[in-house]
Amino acid sequence: MDTLQKLQILSDASQYDLACACGTNGKDRRKRGDDGAWLYPVSLPSGGFAVMLKTLMSNTCVNDCKYCPYRDSTDVRRCTIGPDEMAAIFLNYVQKKDVYGLFLSSGVVRNPDHTMHLLNDTARILREKHKYRGYIHLKVIPGASDGAIEDTLKLANAVSINIEAPGAHRFEKLSSKKDYLRDIIHPMQLISKLTARGAMYSRVRQTTQFIVGASDETDAEIVKYTTGLYGKLALDRVYYSAYQKGLGDSHIPGEQMSAIENKEAVFVREHRLYQVDFLFRKYSFTYNDIYFDNNGRLDLNTDPKMVWARHHPEFFPVNVNRAPVRDLLRVPGLGPQTVNKIISIRKEKKLYRSDDLPVRGKRLQCVKLYVEY
Repeated sequence: MDTLQKLQILSDASQYDLACACGTNGKDRRKRGDDGAWLYPVSLPSGGFAVMLKTLMSNTCVNDCKYCPYRDSTDVRRCTIGPDEMAAIFLNYVQKKDVYGLFLSSGVVRNPDHTMHLLNDTARILREKHKYRGYIHLKVIPGASDGAIEDTLKLANAVSINIEAPGAHRFEKLSSKKDYLRDIIHPMQLISKLTARGAMYSRVRQTTQFIVGASDETDAEIVKYTTGLYGKLALDRVYYSAYQKGLGDSHIPGEQMSAIENKEAVFVREHRLYQVDFLFRKYSFTYNDIYFDNNGRLDLNTDPKMVWARHHPEFFPVNVNRAPVRDLLRVPGLGPQTVNKIISIRKEKKLYRSDDLPVRGKRLQCVKLYVEY
C-alpha cells in the first residue's frame, strides 16, 4: 500500500477512540481530508473550534480487546505508518493550514514500549527536527513503562489511556491479556502525579474513555469511577463511547443484547453519561446528586438534572434576584452561560418577571416552574 491508502485505513480505525478534545454536539461533525483522512473539529481552550488530524500509526495489535474490531484475532487489512512518514503527512496539513493539531494513537505493535517508541519518535521529529510547537495529543499504550510514559509527557500537550471499564471485574470480560491495575490504573496514576499542579509536566492534560455497554457495567459504576477520576486523579476530561454491536467478540455482554436494545438504549446511555459528566464539571453536582434505578441505571427518559429537581421539591422556587450561582445552576433550563447573564443583569437592575430572564422558548417555560422574583 502507498501512504494515502495506509492513511485512509488507519484514520478510519481511529474513529473508535474519542479520548481527545472532540466535542459531543452538532459542531463536531468530522470530515474527510483530500487524502481520505478524517479531520475532527475540537474545542479550543480559548473558545471556538479548530480541526485536528486523528489517526492510528498502526492497526496491527497483539492485544485481544474483545470490543475492538482490530483485536489480534480478526481478519482485517493491517498496515503501519513509520514516524518519518507520519510526521510528513501531518506537516503537509500544517503547511496548508488545514489543522490545529494531531491526535495520534496506535494498535500495539510487538509490545507497548515498541509502540510508544513509534508514537514518541513521530512527536520528536515534529518538535525537534521541524520545530513544530502546536498541539499534539498522544495515546499512552496500556502496559507502557514509566520511562516511556515520561518521554511522552515531554513531547505532548495532552495524553490519554483509556480506562475502558469501571473496575477490574468488569474489565476482565473485555481482555485477558491486559491487567487492569498494572497496565491501566498505574499509568493513569503516574501521569496524574507527573502532571499535577507544580509538577514538571503540569501543562499536560490527561483524558480517558469508557466503552459503554461492552461489559455488563451499570451507569452507577461508571459515574462512581468518573468522580474518582476527576477527584483523585484530576483528569481534565472523561469521554464515553457507546459500544456498537457487531464490532466485537460474540461472547462479551455487549453482543448479548438484542439489536433493538443495543440500538435504542446504548446511545441514550452515552448521552446521559455525558450530561452527568457536565453536571460534575460545570454545575457542582456530586455523585450523591445523581439518581439511579434499582439496577443502577440512569433514567433514559429524563435528563439527570431534571431528575434531581423532581426529587427535591423543597429546594424550589429559587429566587432569581438573591440566589447564589450554585443554586441558580440547579434550576432546570438554566445553564452556566445563562446564569452568568442573570448575575450581570442583577448588578444593574432587579428582575421582576420571566420576560426579564435571558432565556426564551421551551427553556423559559421550564424555568418558570422553578423560580420566583
